[in-house]
Amino acid sequence: MWRDLLPLGRHPGSGGYRRYAWTGADAECRAWFAGQAALRGLRLDVDRNGNQWAWLGDPADGDAVVTGSHLDSVPDGGAFDGPLGVVSAFAALDELRRRGTPLGRPLGIVNFGDEEGARFGLACVGSRLTAGQLTRDRAHRLTDGDGITLPRAMEAAGHDPDAIGADPERLARIGAFVELHVEQGRALALSGDRIGIAGAIWPHGRWRFDFRGEANHAGTTRLADRRDPMLPYAETVLAARREAELAGAVATFGKIAVEPNGVNAIPSLVRGWLDSRAADRTSLDTVVAGVEKAARDHAAAHGVDLDVVRESHTPVVDFDHALRDELARILRRDEEPGPAPGRVPVLGTGAGHDAGILSASIPTAMLFVRNPTGVSHSPAEYAAEDDCLAGVAALADVLEGLVYR
Repeated sequence: MWRDLLPLGRHPGSGGYRRYAWTGADAECRAWFAGQAALRGLRLDVDRNGNQWAWLGDPADGDAVVTGSHLDSVPDGGAFDGPLGVVSAFAALDELRRRGTPLGRPLGIVNFGDEEGARFGLACVGSRLTAGQLTRDRAHRLTDGDGITLPRAMEAAGHDPDAIGADPERLARIGAFVELHVEQGRALALSGDRIGIAGAIWPHGRWRFDFRGEANHAGTTRLADRRDPMLPYAETVLAARREAELAGAVATFGKIAVEPNGVNAIPSLVRGWLDSRAADRTSLDTVVAGVEKAARDHAAAHGVDLDVVRESHTPVVDFDHALRDELARILRRDEEPGPAPGRVPVLGTGAGHDAGILSASIPTAMLFVRNPTGVSHSPAEYAAEDDCLAGVAALADVLEGLVYR
C-alpha cells in the first residue's frame, strides 16, 4: 500500500507532496482509497462533504468505531502526515481479519477531505463541514490563490457543492473515532517509546496581516519618502518570535503575498499569515495581542496602514477521557520490556487534526507513532518501518478492544 501511494502528488523537484484539495493529485489519492476499500470488500461511501468512508458492517446499526485520517498535504509536505493514519487503518483491518475475532460493532475507515487547508486557507474543511463548524455560506466564499472558489473546484472534480453542510445523522452513528498520526515533535524519540496517546491539542489559529503602503520606484524614491509595507512586516515577524518565546508558545509567519511583487518596485501591499499555538487560551491570546500591537506600532512608524483578520481559531481540545483511558488500558505493556513497562505516554500537541474537530460531537482519541527527528510538513518527515508496524499493531489492538467485544 505504501509503495502504491508514495508517488501520488509528489513533486519531482522538491521531493515533497502537493496533494491539494479537489485537484488531480487529490483525485488520484481518492482513487487509491477506493481501490483499497474494494480489495477488502468494504462498502465505499462518499458523503455530502466529499469525505470518503469504507465500511465493514452497516453503519446504520450505530455505535460504529471509525479510524483513518487524511491524504492531502501542505505545500511540499511529507509522506507520513495523514497518509500514515489511512494506510495503518487498512493494515490494522487486515490484522484483525487475520486474528479472526467476530465483529461486534460496525467498523469504518475514513479519508477526510482538505484537512491541511493548503489550497483554500482553512484547515479541516471536510470534518468542519460534517461537524457543523463551517457553514455552507462561508465554505462557498473560500477562494484559492488563483481566485477559484471552493464550489467551482468541487464541481470540476465532480462533486455537488450545494450539498455540503452539517451531517449530524452520520456522526450520531459513530461511537468512537481513533486517529493514528505520525508524531509532529520528538517527545517519543526522547522517551524511547514507539507509540503515544494524545492528551490534548493546544488552542491555535491563523491571522492575516495586511500591510498597505505605496508602490513606487525602488531606484528613484528616497528612503525618507517611502511608505514601504515590507519593513513593518519584517519587524512583525521578529516580534512574533519574541512574543512566542516569552509565552512558551509558538508563532510563525510562513506564508506571504506581495504586490506588485517586482524586484525594482517598492510594494504596495504585503500580506502575511500568522499561525500561533499555545498550551492554553490565555497564553495564545497574549501572543497574538503582542504581535498585533507590535505590528500596529511598526506600521504607524512607517506610514503604513494595517488590517488584521482572524481567519480561523480552534480552542483547546481535551480528548475524551474515558476513551483515552480505554486506549491506555488496551495498550498497557506490563509483559513487555521497555523504558516504562505498563505505561503508554500521554502527549500534548500543537498540531490540529480532524479528531480534534470531531471531538466536540463524538468521543475521539489519537495514537502517535514515533518520529525520530520531529520534522513534519517537510519532505524530510520520516518514521522508521518498525515503528510504523508497531503503530499498526497498536491500532489493531485498540480496534479489537473497541469493536470486537
